[in-house]
Amino acid sequence: MSLLVQKVNHPEDLEKVFAIRKIVFVEEQNCPPELEWEHEDESVHFLATHNGQPCGACRWRKTDAGYKLERFAVLKEFRGMGVGRALIAEALSDLPENAHYIYLNSQLDAMSLYAKFGFIAEGDQFEEAGIQHFKMVKKI
Repeated sequence: MSLLVQKVNHPEDLEKVFAIRKIVFVEEQNCPPELEWEHEDESVHFLATHNGQPCGACRWRKTDAGYKLERFAVLKEFRGMGVGRALIAEALSDLPENAHYIYLNSQLDAMSLYAKFGFIAEGDQFEEAGIQHFKMVKKI
């Protein structure tokens, strides 16, 4: 298996990222489309490919609080193949060295995956786009 995660530098790759997110979040999880596309210009995007075929995406962005990892999406047929792990690892390695506060909002079924990278749930469970989440913060 040839799994590759790369930072997005071309508009056509960004279109692939958006297509993956549309399938996973808008179609599968019924997230409102208007909530799905925001902060795109200030985000650093990543595209995962399996044997050249787009299969996953994520992004990070600097916020007032710190660095937020978000929009992790893996197409259904590629789940369980390490795509999510590869995306998290690549996004984390791309953050600036001075990124002292790294956080994300995890859907419940993804929390164990983020925990493998040192993220710990903080605060109360909450709903975002109709889906239950926990804020998770990376302990450094």
